[in-house]
Amino acid sequence: MTTTIYHNPNCGTSRNTLAMLREAGEEPTVIEYLKTPYTRPDLVDLIGRMDIAVRDLLRQKGTPYDELGLGDDKWSDDELIDFMVAHPILVNRPIVVTERGAALCRPSEKVLELMPEGAIKSFVKEDGEIVTGAVSE
Repeated sequence: MTTTIYHNPNCGTSRNTLAMLREAGEEPTVIEYLKTPYTRPDLVDLIGRMDIAVRDLLRQKGTPYDELGLGDDKWSDDELIDFMVAHPILVNRPIVVTERGAALCRPSEKVLELMPEGAIKSFVKEDGEIVTGAVSE
């Protein structure tokens, strides 16, 4: 399976998602999107593949969301995408792309939907939380 993760190593959810992929035997292509920002066409493609609203991809915490006034409904999807391209920290993470689809993996367990059934027998997150339901026996 070919897998790509748009990753922020400072984010616990992103680290847990990457660790789950590796636990499943995947060595994904890791794109640190703050170092290698999204292009507009890539971001538009990812949003379409995830089949989510543009606003659902916006991150508020620890970003210039409030100072840019992005909560205002006056912004079109195209304008919001332009903001995300200009300020990659506004893009929520992690995004994982596999042959099975693409998803914003929040919470990190969402990545299980993109893996073959039974790919992970068990997993313990950084905070000690045990991921259950990773295997259907």
